[in-house]
Amino acid sequence: MFRDMRRKKQCLSVEECVTILKKGTSGVLAVLGEEAYPYAVPISYLYEDEKIYFHSAKSGHKIDAIKQNSKASFCVIDQDHVVPEEYTSYFRSVIVFGKVRIMEDEQEKYRAIERLAMKYAPDDSVENRKKAIEREWKPLCMLELTVEHMTGKEAIELVKKKQKIDKD
Repeated sequence: MFRDMRRKKQCLSVEECVTILKKGTSGVLAVLGEEAYPYAVPISYLYEDEKIYFHSAKSGHKIDAIKQNSKASFCVIDQDHVVPEEYTSYFRSVIVFGKVRIMEDEQEKYRAIERLAMKYAPDDSVENRKKAIEREWKPLCMLELTVEHMTGKEAIELVKKKQKIDKD
């Protein structure tokens, strides 16, 4: 159903992909937008248990697209070091494919936004976090992308560097 990666030597392990998704703070969600144009939007997210959680307003382009077709892809760039003298970039990234659902259960939605808030403000007090969530609750929509397929890739130069370290 999903294509195999063409440059298999550059493929990251599942563990490396999960590490990148857990430590990342932003990614790009791509859905099928109006008139079948791709719609890609940067989002803050939380990765947990093979799911990606993110928030949205209850209406707009992203929500309309998801209601029409729940299939989506999501990309996180872990590293992008431009090396001008080599005309390249030493990159590491992960792409996820899956289906998005709008969370309807109020308790489930609250737990998800709370975990997302904890990721981005881990040192804030429970009281402040609760106030912030309550302030934004009414217009808040929480979404869950269930991972069906995941690939990660890194620049061949990084692969060679790892191989050299392993030999030494």
